Amino acid sequence: MRSKSRSKLTKHPRQRGLPPVSRAIQDLPAGTKVAIFIDPSVAKGQPHPRYHGRIGVVQEQRGVAYVVEIKDGGSTKKIISRPEHLRMVKQ
Repeated sequence: MRSKSRSKLTKHPRQRGLPPVSRAIQDLPAGTKVAIFIDPSVAKGQPHPRYHGRIGVVQEQRGVAYVVEIKDGGSTKKIISRPEHLRMVKQ
């Protein structure tokens, strides 16, 4: 799944290491707009690299992860991702 994604899944030298804990425990209520930015230092709960940079809406929370609905062409898809890979978007 990580093949041909070297540039997407590489951090800049000053950004290397684990993310702050606040990103892992962020609360995203349903209806929140989020952007999917994969954090390569956290392997668990990563969405597929083709969805990197996409913007979607949080539908629900499943355990620790969130279900994000994304428009892909003419259809909508549901992506399950952990909060480390999601960032809130200003509305």
